[in-house]
Order: sequence, then structure tokens, then C-alpha cells
Amino acid sequence: MSEEKTNQQWGGRFNEPTDAFVARFTASVQFDQRMYEQDIRGSVAHAKMLTKVGVLTEAECADILQGLSEIQSDIESGNFEWSIELEDVHMNIEAALTKKIGITGKKLHTGRSRNDQVATDIRLYVRDEIDNVLLEITRLQQGIVGLARLEADTVMPGFTHLQTAQPVTFGHHLMAWFEMLSRDYERFVDCRKRVNILPLGAAALAGTTYPIDRHMTTELLGFTAPTENSLDSVSDRDFAIEFCAASSIMMMHMTRYSEELVMWASAQFNFINLPDRFCTGSSIMPQKKNPDVPELVRGKSGRVYGHLMSLLTLMKSQPLAYNKDNQEDKEPLFDAIDTIKGCLRAFADMVPAIEAKRDNMREAALRGFSTATDLADYVVRKGIPFRDAHEIVGKAVAYGIQQSKDLGEMSLEELQQFSDQISDDVFEVLTLDGSVSARDHIGGTAPNQVRQACDRAEQMLSLRS
Repeated sequence: MSEEKTNQQWGGRFNEPTDAFVARFTASVQFDQRMYEQDIRGSVAHAKMLTKVGVLTEAECADILQGLSEIQSDIESGNFEWSIELEDVHMNIEAALTKKIGITGKKLHTGRSRNDQVATDIRLYVRDEIDNVLLEITRLQQGIVGLARLEADTVMPGFTHLQTAQPVTFGHHLMAWFEMLSRDYERFVDCRKRVNILPLGAAALAGTTYPIDRHMTTELLGFTAPTENSLDSVSDRDFAIEFCAASSIMMMHMTRYSEELVMWASAQFNFINLPDRFCTGSSIMPQKKNPDVPELVRGKSGRVYGHLMSLLTLMKSQPLAYNKDNQEDKEPLFDAIDTIKGCLRAFADMVPAIEAKRDNMREAALRGFSTATDLADYVVRKGIPFRDAHEIVGKAVAYGIQQSKDLGEMSLEELQQFSDQISDDVFEVLTLDGSVSARDHIGGTAPNQVRQACDRAEQMLSLRS
């Protein structure tokens, strides 16, 4: 056994010091120190509440608040020494406070436990980071809308099964990304509601005999309400799981954007140019320009999915209330936060600088009979049932494949061999511009509809601020 001293914050019951390896193995200060600001914020509110209910004097409260302020300055200036022997961020700060102001520092922990303290810190931290994530989502959406407006008239092929389906515009395609992110934004906003409930006051698991005022600390810390059950308060990590679930869905969306960018930037598609500053080269092939940012974002989805599964597995079968297992909630949660913020920042910086290769997109839309559905709709408007129209156009496409001609390249006589209802006005619907402009309804591909969608999006984004 190590000769190190027992942890003086809780070691009264123990007859021998903690083994040195066990101290390192069970410590969390290496990663939970990032919550120092939230820990201090919670302690400030707790001290003010204890003063109001008469547990602390005004002078003691003033000493505690001054000491905590100095500790925060020390941490932020890099002059704070973190100790593994003190286990976590909470004990490190409490020990430093006691060293600064004496015995009064020991009174700060009256009426609370590390269990409700850490639950409060994590909720404060996640709440702060959700706000940061929401800002980055908004910034990315602003970039998407700007590019979509610029490319509202840029025709490109729309795909299903990665096969040419119908003409769309690049702007319309980008606004599909916007819609996915809008749902992500709403999920994080909704998650924040359940994060924003205060567990402080639950103490270890059964509340406290001190006359605490939980509504006061709720108000001081900006929470919506205090938790209703002390057992659930200290053991609940649903909010962390929900955050990782929302993050996983968003990362799934970002993998879809990433895959499209990787394909579009390839020589085979050649639809876009990604800015050089978001790409790298090859150590052996001098011609290469690798889309590393979207590829890496695509790859980082795996770690976020993994963190969701990690937290679900962590909480599986845990009896009430708090268990040491829960120390393992922070690293996956923190890494999920760091990962999604990094991915959002990369995309928010990159998307506005994407350059569309409009001629290549248009040329690709001319391949693959992308106006076939428009021809079918045209024949239906001439009085032919849709299923019959579908067969007529299918035969026209088969003929086009044999003759290596797109529908718009066929003569009127060639088209009329499939239906005598086809007349010379058919060519209005077989052009790419005519095709996209014809779908002139909300959610449609018409350029003016894309611009209206951009207008609505910008109005919505302006309301967030």
C-alpha cells in the first residue's frame, strides 16, 4: 500500500490511505476540471442561499465569494495546481478555498453532497454547450442559405438510388440540408428543456435537514425548476444520453452532406470546387486534392454514435441512486460535445466558400433522361391515364438509349411514334429550365420557390437572435 495520506475531505472513516494506483484509477480531475466555471457558479449560488437561510453569516459568504473569485482567476491564468489526490474538480476547488480563507471554506459544503454537486455541474455545462452548439448550427445554416440563394437557378440532376431522377437546382438541394439542420436545432432546444432542471439540494440521495431554499438556487442559476425527487436527481443522466442522441442524429445528417461533397468534388462528378484551405494533398501523387474535412466529419460520426451507446450501456441496470459508474459519463459526453462543435465549425467555415461548377452540373442533368417524369405528366394532361403515360415514356426512354438521344434531343416525329397526343409544345417541358420551373409550389424546385425558401429561412434565423 502507498504511504500517501488519506484524502482529508472524506477520509475520517478510513484506517489506511488509498492505494496510489487506486487514487489515480478513481480520480476524475484530469477530465472534469473543465467544469471549474460551472462548479464555482454553483458554489456561489449555494453560498448565497445558505446565507439567506442563516447557515452562513454575511461575512462568511463574502469570504467564500471572494475566495472562489480568486480561485477562478488562478485557474484561468494557469496558476492553479490540480491534484489527483483530491480526486475531482469539486474537492480541488474546495481544498483551495479552505487554504485561502480558512475554516469558513469547509462550511461551503453544508447541505450538499458531491452527488448533487456534480449533477448540477454537468447540467450547467451541458446547458452552456447546447447554447454554443445552437450558435454553430445557426452559423452553418446562414452559410447554406447564402450559397443556396446564389445557386437558386443552377440546374443539377436530382438523384434517387444515386441514379439520375429529375432536374433540381443546387440551391434547392442545399436547402434540404438546411431543413435537416432545422430539425437538429429543434432537438437540441428540446433537450435543453430537460437539462435545465436543478438537482442541487438533493444532497447524497435523500435531501438535507438544513432549511435550504431550492427555489432560490434555481433562480440564481437560471434553471426552470428544481427536481422533484432526490433519488432521481442524483442518479439521472437521461439528459446526457438525450444530448448524445441529438448529436448522433445531427452527425448522421452531416455524414450525408459530407458524402455528397466528397462525390461532387471528385473528377467523376466535378460539380464543385472545395476551397484549398479545407483540403490536403498526397505525399506521392502531386495531382491530388483530398476533401479531408468532409471525409473526417464523415468518420467522426462513429465516435459520437459510440458515445451514445457508451452512456446507454453505462446506465443500464444501475440501481438507485448514485453509483461510481456514473463517473464514466463525462468523458464520452465531453468528447461528443467537442466533436460536434468541431464538425459544425468546419462546415460553417467551409460551406460559404464552396464554388459550384454550373456548366458541369447542367451537363450532368442532361444525361439520364431526367425529364422523363415531365414528359409523363405532359401526356397525362393530354387525357391519357398515368399508368399508360408511364408505359409510353418508358418506351421513349428505351428508344433514346438505343439511339443515344436524350428526350429533349428527339424530333417531334420521333416522340409522336409513342403517342399521337404529343405535339410541338412538348419541348417546353423537356428543357431543364422548364422542368425545374414547372414545379412552382412551396417546397418545389422552381428558382423563385428556392428564393422564397431562403427568405423564410433568413427570417427564421433572424428570430433566433
